[in-house]
Amino acid sequence: MSKAKVLSYTKTSKGITFKLDKGLMQLNICKADIVQVKYTILNAFENKESLVVNNKWDQPGAFTVTDVGNQVVISTSRLKIKVDKTTNAITYCNAAGNVITAEAGTNKSMAAATIAGINTYNCTSQFTSPADEALFGMGCHPLDSLSINYKGRNQDMAIKYLTGAIPVMLSTKGYGLMWDNYSASNFYGSEANNTQYKYVSESGKEVKYYFFYGPSFDTIIDLYRTATGRAPMFGKWAYGLFQSQDRYLSEAEILTVKDNYRKNHIPVDVLVQDWYYWDPLPIGSHIMKPERYPHPKQLVDSLHKANLHAMISIWPVFGKGTPNYDALEKIGGLTSITWDNVVTHTFDTYYDAHNPKARELYWQQARDSLVKRYGWDAWWIDQCEPDNGALLDERRKANFYTGKGIDYFNTYSLQHTKGVYEGWRRDIPGKRAFFLVRQSFAGEQRNASTLWSSDIECTFANFKNQVPQGINACASGIPYWTSDIGGYHWHWTAPDWSKPEFRELFTRWFQFGAFSPIFRIHGKGERAIFSKNWDEDTRAILLKYDKLRYRLLPYIYSLAGRVNTENYTMMRSLAFDFQKDANVYSIPDQYMFGPAFLVNPVTSQLYTGTGAAGKAKTREVYLPAGTRWYNFWTGEVLNGGKKLTVDVPMATMPLYVRAGSIIPMGPVMEYATEKPADKIELRIYPGANGQFKMYEDENENYNYEKGARATFTLNWNDKLRQLSISATNGSYAGMLKKHTFNIVMVKGAHGADAGETRTYEKSVVYNGKPLTVKL
Repeated sequence: MSKAKVLSYTKTSKGITFKLDKGLMQLNICKADIVQVKYTILNAFENKESLVVNNKWDQPGAFTVTDVGNQVVISTSRLKIKVDKTTNAITYCNAAGNVITAEAGTNKSMAAATIAGINTYNCTSQFTSPADEALFGMGCHPLDSLSINYKGRNQDMAIKYLTGAIPVMLSTKGYGLMWDNYSASNFYGSEANNTQYKYVSESGKEVKYYFFYGPSFDTIIDLYRTATGRAPMFGKWAYGLFQSQDRYLSEAEILTVKDNYRKNHIPVDVLVQDWYYWDPLPIGSHIMKPERYPHPKQLVDSLHKANLHAMISIWPVFGKGTPNYDALEKIGGLTSITWDNVVTHTFDTYYDAHNPKARELYWQQARDSLVKRYGWDAWWIDQCEPDNGALLDERRKANFYTGKGIDYFNTYSLQHTKGVYEGWRRDIPGKRAFFLVRQSFAGEQRNASTLWSSDIECTFANFKNQVPQGINACASGIPYWTSDIGGYHWHWTAPDWSKPEFRELFTRWFQFGAFSPIFRIHGKGERAIFSKNWDEDTRAILLKYDKLRYRLLPYIYSLAGRVNTENYTMMRSLAFDFQKDANVYSIPDQYMFGPAFLVNPVTSQLYTGTGAAGKAKTREVYLPAGTRWYNFWTGEVLNGGKKLTVDVPMATMPLYVRAGSIIPMGPVMEYATEKPADKIELRIYPGANGQFKMYEDENENYNYEKGARATFTLNWNDKLRQLSISATNGSYAGMLKKHTFNIVMVKGAHGADAGETRTYEKSVVYNGKPLTVKL
């Protein structure tokens, strides 16, 4: 394919437009470190607003343009962007002129194609990729069993059942890319003998991508969310335990679950009503069948009275003959996409989430039938690929409000969550939105969405796959991810959870869940912590991790505050914090949970099943270089930069804490707001300087967006053995006037393990004014 050369160029207020001998190219400088690239072989660019990028760049970045021989050089305070006049290929350099990355091969290209009978263009962008580069992101692909690192491998980027796609990639070379194309796509990670990679979208009228320069992963994610929107705070309750089952069949059953959790004093915050509460009415009726749910409002009120929040599953699919179907059909708000309903074996219809009027009507129907009417606190958005099985060409041929399905193949969930989030914010103003979503696309974090990894099986193999998928989903800029603890199904039925092998699976998955951004039990078969399926040894382990999660809520909620205010990432690929340590690049089953915890889930079946007696009860752990590490359970201190083979008794998921960490721990609670955070055990892990920013607000409403929140920073100076606490910044209604910090200097068994430390080095009262403590 011949390359298009530059004939001329014009500077605009936002960037440069190049006229090529074949087509046009445009570089827009959004910020000093964000560049939008567009290329087309057609006579003009599309005049369409991005569904993903919601920043209008009212004040584009400052830049200069110089013509240097065979190159046009665009300079910002952070970048030098060089355009080769012969090939139009772009090379990205830092301000010092060092190459970050460069387009390669055919760089940007469009090729005519016919797909599902539709005439279109395949759109490709191609980049160089040195041997020591590692690539992360690309979304959540629940069945993917390959490495976490995309260097040298391919990935299907078409959203369908059990396959996700978030077109965001981070490179250890210090840059990120986001492809702003919504069609089914593919990533090819080993082009030109593994020296290049390319991204191919099956349909489009232009190649379009965004380049972000870090060089840190945190900076790249910050820039991505600057372009696509911040993630709002969830209510504090959403960081506690969700109890769900496929499926509770009646009001009475849910109330029994409530009673069993509360009378046994087991920490939990959310109970969930999953699908087919409308049975035998058609899907989309939005009716809780009165014979089984005689008092829906009373049901939700009783959960609230027990300090529980209530989530309900509402689908974007409608059966014929329902008033909701007819109303949507009347305004042209239905698509031609149907789902072969596994329950009723009818073909039920998806509404058009790309149509603003249909989105609004959909929201009103759900609001008035269920959500606001009964007071539900959260919404489970299932089946939003949209799933139509193997009939993917029918999705391509569908006519959305915005255009052909082939060009909007991956954005259904993004637009669906946009409608319900905007409706919720307008009509339920005092209650933070929370949506559990089966698919996410770039930008969906702004719609209060948590991505979950779909209908995975109850097997160790599926569990093992979830760990890298969670890490990469979060590396794609979506901060909240979760999986069904235990898996969703066992050959589409419920496993026998009383069997030792399933108890082992659930225990290991629960340990991982406690250190996931959102902590959720869900799937077929009774698996609540109080269940008789668990023997007392299993239950004791589950309770240990459940209580630890609640003790860590001051830490976790502060991380959530950083997600909102700093575009932080809570579940962190090791490359976020150890970008220069190449040993971490291809570790699929270790990650950081916030700045302190190195989490190492045990994803192998060791204690049950065939051959268990002969298996070593260990797993390999790599401690990243450049710091020392504490074993959370024992307090043992180890140097980084080495592999360990560690014992993994059933009660222990290996957890390590980075030296210099400051971890605030609260009391054990039965729900997230049961007790104020006025007394905190403050664990300090000496051996390096450290910092932790505490975040607090009103826990439930949106006043934090108007500044009703408070932060203060804890600093540990290791050499001086000194803890300093900054003045509190900000305030809110009901704010604590003082905190008591019981300071624990971790040393050996002192300050180790999940329980409360009985003795502490010092107890100080902090009243919002700067404070220094010598230890």
